[in-house]
Amino acid sequence: MLHRATKIVATLGPASSDPVLLEAMIRAGVNVVRLNFSHGTAQDHIDRAAMVRAAAQRVGVEVGIMADLQGPKIRVGKFVQGKVLLEPGQPFVLDASRSEPGDVNGVGLDYKELPREVKAGDTLLLNDGLIVLTVDRVVGPAVHTRVKLGGELSNNKGINKEGGGLTAPALTAKDMDDIKTAIGLLADYVAVSFPKSASDMELARQLCNVAGASIGHKAALIAKIERAEAIPALASILQVSDGIMVARGDLAVEVGNAAVPALQKHMIRLAREMDKVVITATQMMESMIVNPVPTRAEVSDVANAVLDGTDAVMLSAETAAGKYPLETVKEMANICREAEKTEYSELGAAFKGKTFQRIDQSIAMGALFTAHYLGAKAIVALTDSGSTALWMSRHNVRMPIYAVTSSRSTQRRMALYRNVRPLLMATSTDRDTALADAEAHLKERAIVNSGDVYAITFGEPMGQAGGTNTLKICRAA
Repeated sequence: MLHRATKIVATLGPASSDPVLLEAMIRAGVNVVRLNFSHGTAQDHIDRAAMVRAAAQRVGVEVGIMADLQGPKIRVGKFVQGKVLLEPGQPFVLDASRSEPGDVNGVGLDYKELPREVKAGDTLLLNDGLIVLTVDRVVGPAVHTRVKLGGELSNNKGINKEGGGLTAPALTAKDMDDIKTAIGLLADYVAVSFPKSASDMELARQLCNVAGASIGHKAALIAKIERAEAIPALASILQVSDGIMVARGDLAVEVGNAAVPALQKHMIRLAREMDKVVITATQMMESMIVNPVPTRAEVSDVANAVLDGTDAVMLSAETAAGKYPLETVKEMANICREAEKTEYSELGAAFKGKTFQRIDQSIAMGALFTAHYLGAKAIVALTDSGSTALWMSRHNVRMPIYAVTSSRSTQRRMALYRNVRPLLMATSTDRDTALADAEAHLKERAIVNSGDVYAITFGEPMGQAGGTNTLKICRAA
């Protein structure tokens, strides 16, 4: 299999829930599978997670699982006919007290707080901004609007306020139940929808830790950046998260489409600087839901995310409900590989003016620098937590980073790290035995051959978490 640094996250759904197809998608390049908790029952997700683990085992790789929480339902209610056609200029009422199905004149709301959070002159964007309403006035529970941009509005479509400002909590009662399900199925990542602040992520962390205490499982947390309020709080959100998702759909609706490309670059850059992972998502290969090939614009979009330094690119409806899930994964993998060929790699500039507070981080950077300028065949990290591999993966080098761990959960979590190949191996507490075993492991997989030079990092004494303190340059026997 050709080397590819950028990872692929694929959403599982009706179109991809066949074990044979899923196995083929993993062989084609899927590194992490996303379970979308906005759809399906808890048992559906438990069954799909089991299918992912079985398919990965058949392929002989470890695939991460990401549980994506639904978040607050800021949506319209249902319509008598399932949908209505709104014409520009017509009045339309969003009524929090309405219980009967809606019609062309108005509809009920799942989000009962809306009348208290909008005022005359505000702009509301429905169905990902395809429908635009201007608020005329608010009378009790009813928001009276006028249609600015019309079109078809169907059941349960989402509502955003231009510029943000809706106060719905990031974690609903459903999300709290779903966290228990996610931890129970040993999800490697939990993605939190619509966080506005670090405190939203801290609450999610507490709930995950409580849910995992009895089984000894800790999931990594991904903050989905999709609210306008999250942008100024980005650094503090990153500080308490393990990574972020550039969730371009809802974010674009709140801040405007034109603002998103620059925000994407800023978010990826900041995540890398803060040693966090970053996923770029939404409409990356949207046309492949119905077409067997992507548009040129989609190819450029994926390639630019790769060149920005994203850890992973994500597929949503393309693999969950599209006609060509396998072809989409193959196309995305090819685009990533081609884009990576043009990456500029100059570590000296990246380290200029940098200081490191931790010995293990210094060792990781020393390994990168030495292996890069020595022209080593590979960089190897013996790691318990995965931190050394994560630090290394924040910099572009043209050689793969092999992270050898005895922890299966660490191996699965590292499946998302850019340019990291996680390998599972029982690690001896005897230094010489551990190093010999690691080299044998690498030679068995043809990663290095006799005479090849490689850099390896480890901690002494062996077997202590967070203890990476040694860099050794080896020539394979």
